[in-house]
Amino acid sequence: MASHIFRSPLPDETMPVMPLTEYVFANNGAPADHPAMIDGPTGRTYTFGEMTDHIARLAGGLTEKGFGAGTTTALMAPNVPEYAIVFHAVATAGGTVTTLNPVYGAEEVTFQLNNAGAKLLITVPDFVETAVKAAEGTEIETIAVIGGSSADGTVPLEDLYGDAMEQAPIDPESQIVVLPYSSGTTGMPKGVMLSHFNLVANLAQSKPVLQYGDDEAALAVLPFFHIYGMQVLMNGLLAEGITIVTMPRFDMEQALSLIQEHKVTQFYAVPPIVLGLAKHPAVDNYDLSSMRKIFSGAAPLGGDLAEEAAARVDCAVVQGYGMTELSPISHATAGADAKPGSNGITVPNTECRIVDPDGNDQGTDAEGELWIRGPQVMKGYLNNPEATAATIDDDGWLHTGDVARIDADGHMYIVDRVKELIKYKGFQVAPAELEALIVTHPAVADVAVIGVPEIEAGELPKAFVVLKPDTEATAEDIQSFVAEHVASYKQIRMVEFTDEIPKSASGKILRRFLRDQSSA
Repeated sequence: MASHIFRSPLPDETMPVMPLTEYVFANNGAPADHPAMIDGPTGRTYTFGEMTDHIARLAGGLTEKGFGAGTTTALMAPNVPEYAIVFHAVATAGGTVTTLNPVYGAEEVTFQLNNAGAKLLITVPDFVETAVKAAEGTEIETIAVIGGSSADGTVPLEDLYGDAMEQAPIDPESQIVVLPYSSGTTGMPKGVMLSHFNLVANLAQSKPVLQYGDDEAALAVLPFFHIYGMQVLMNGLLAEGITIVTMPRFDMEQALSLIQEHKVTQFYAVPPIVLGLAKHPAVDNYDLSSMRKIFSGAAPLGGDLAEEAAARVDCAVVQGYGMTELSPISHATAGADAKPGSNGITVPNTECRIVDPDGNDQGTDAEGELWIRGPQVMKGYLNNPEATAATIDDDGWLHTGDVARIDADGHMYIVDRVKELIKYKGFQVAPAELEALIVTHPAVADVAVIGVPEIEAGELPKAFVVLKPDTEATAEDIQSFVAEHVASYKQIRMVEFTDEIPKSASGKILRRFLRDQSSA
């Protein structure tokens, strides 16, 4: 069957073939004395001029000490301004950064250090103990600490500084600038090879969709080690000359306080944070009138929840879609042109297909796996040609593993993960659809739905429910509520009340933990 290709309603953009740091800092129009990054809790500030100076001097020092071209530096830190300095210094030196989740245990860190072949590990004082333990038996030669003194054989980051250098000569299309690791919800985590061109192209593609005005400020709570925080927040906002207020860890009251203090206009979030903005009592205690847009990503956001949060905060709540392997954006809501539940339109220079389980292309409003092709598609998984071939086919189409549909206006909707679909008596039941419904119940604070194996039905939809404080609901209440809104085959057959839903740092529900809990 012939391909049915969906393209962006927006015209193609020019894709610059240039180093990432040059793209981010050379043409952002920000005066040298304009604040680039502010550490939210302490107020520590770097201007754009100071950022570029620090980047050039650290890049020079890394090169002098043998950590430049051809080497990989591991960065394990929360969101602090120095994160961007280290990241771009390594890029300027011609090296590769592998970004680590700072709450990993030592074994998980060791796996990534070995897999990525890292020689240098940069961290913060809070994680030195884990870093030292994890580095044993790896190729790590030096552990440097941001804002720390030498201890346990580590050195302060300042010791790595040297003479300022220009961008090392690189081929932007082949040089891997960053090696983030995919979420690991299927098998072991895999290093995603993203080139300078991948990241620059995606920043250029996102520009006409994300749209910023004058005098913008953004709150960065989503982790920079994750592709969403790294690209959409850190690199994307710096490339627009926007001041970034960083938070090392999310706290709703502190976030609201920083929005009020810095007159934040852009808040990048994940669905659990949007849920908090819609329902947390503290929201009413702060002046959030500066807010222009809340952008949700990393997991599907129900239309009702988006509208509830938008009404409460009085600004647009929109969402996008992406994945680490896509640098990360393939779809986003243009400006504030949102449709409830939509992930937005295809970004420029990107092609999509909707493909059914038999490999047949589907047209408008039909469901199938979302395939994507464009300049943002990764080079592949590090040292894993089998996994690469299973994800990117011979024609360059990346198979996302997500079920989607695209409407007549070009808006894309994620239905669910292919592998997370529940099969009940032959019918497909999408957990995300049920979760978006259940969270609208007045007693529900959070929810996750999984399929539980059962001989007759195949799988039974089961809901894990977190209740709001000082509310009551029975399993029968939840089941009756769902039954009023969905077809019989989608009804919740089992309910378990729990204190919290396990989620990754990027906000994705860790269903495998819930499955393990159910089968225990």
